Amino acid sequence: MYGVTDGTDNLGAQRTILVVDDEPDMLRLVEAILLEQGYKVILAKGAENAIRAFERMPRRPDLILTDVVMPGMSGPALVDHLLGLDPQIRVLFMSGYDDRQIVQKYVVERGFALIPKPFTLQRLGSVVRDVLNGATAETSSESSAS
Repeated sequence: MYGVTDGTDNLGAQRTILVVDDEPDMLRLVEAILLEQGYKVILAKGAENAIRAFERMPRRPDLILTDVVMPGMSGPALVDHLLGLDPQIRVLFMSGYDDRQIVQKYVVERGFALIPKPFTLQRLGSVVRDVLNGATAETSSESSAS
């Protein structure tokens, strides 16, 4: 097992997360972590696949967990598109880059959360839980810094 929380708050049992990344290994890793916590996980390799998956879903996902930098459409462009379909979506960005513009526009101004890569299994679980529980960007950022 991964040593992450066991989901005793039963949060995962009712929650669906759409995970978007262009790296298959990252998709598999994040999927394993989230499945371990009881979440339903839908994977999309790249933004275009994520849009197709989002549009076909009978019920909107509870969270979009997307990489920031991807070939073709970036994570922020994907989020802008999905916000046009559902302005209430919750978003958690993940990135291996220090992009102050993304932080300013999406985290500070819009209140979305960001988890830097690489992250630990515990940190991802904690930040996902915080975002799903309605934590502010500042709260989830503090959680990811611990």
